[in-house]
Amino acid sequence: MDFLRPASWREALEIRAARPEATVLAGGTDVLVEVNFGHRRPEALLDLTGVAELRDWAEPGGRVRVGAGVPYARLIEELGDRLPGLAMAARTVGSPQIRNRGTLGGNLGSASPAGDGHPPLLAAGAEVELASVRGTRTVPVAEFFTGPKRSVLAEDELIAAVLLDPAAGPQQFSKVGTRNAMVIAVCAFALALDPARERVGTGIGSAGPVPFRAAAAERFLVGELTASGQWARPRALPELVANRFGELVAAAAAPIDDVRGTAGYRRHALGVLARRALHRTWDEHLGRGRRCA
Repeated sequence: MDFLRPASWREALEIRAARPEATVLAGGTDVLVEVNFGHRRPEALLDLTGVAELRDWAEPGGRVRVGAGVPYARLIEELGDRLPGLAMAARTVGSPQIRNRGTLGGNLGSASPAGDGHPPLLAAGAEVELASVRGTRTVPVAEFFTGPKRSVLAEDELIAAVLLDPAAGPQQFSKVGTRNAMVIAVCAFALALDPARERVGTGIGSAGPVPFRAAAAERFLVGELTASGQWARPRALPELVANRFGELVAAAAAPIDDVRGTAGYRRHALGVLARRALHRTWDEHLGRGRRCA
């Protein structure tokens, strides 16, 4: 096995172009487990942990650009105020050791339907920045996943960063598992409200072949809040609205039965997670509205 360790981003892209068969190592929390258990025998490992350009985040033009090599621990410590939904998801990832090592770029690169970072990125309308020696392009995260552990990444491309707006309203993330962390989600749900733009964003994980949004649920909630004037003058949310929102989220799922849970349980759990997330985000919005008043 060849071990390839570039010292710069340019060198990483050149190696990727020359050795597209190499398995990318961003944090190693998934890849090395598969190697240790004999589930994968790559011809080469392309280790990106020494590329300094991937380990920074910035706010160019008001957006947050999170380098693919920023670990979960820093997402929590440094970006919790700007990206609360993503920080919530990061807190559920593994142990402190895993959060210090694992990266959002690695999570995206694996393209697992159960990736904890994917639902909050979907809810926030994030974009993924992809790069190669040919140039750079951005892809909406909703278009990034093409199947279980498959994505739009070309064979000579690497994930450079994730781009998203700072939270303009309340955000929530929750997942169902046998424990709060150090466990693959049975299902996961993220919600983001943007009262100023009257936008609702959702993200669902581990309930279909790819992570996805619940578009019908988003449209329903936007319509209800707009028709009732709740965006500008928030009031207590009718339970019927929350229940219907949960039903639409559950209906959007296409889960399977596996060792972690049945399809029926996943749908039921998603409905519960969606109702709870809506109540929590709306309660936070109500609190903000009262403080402004």
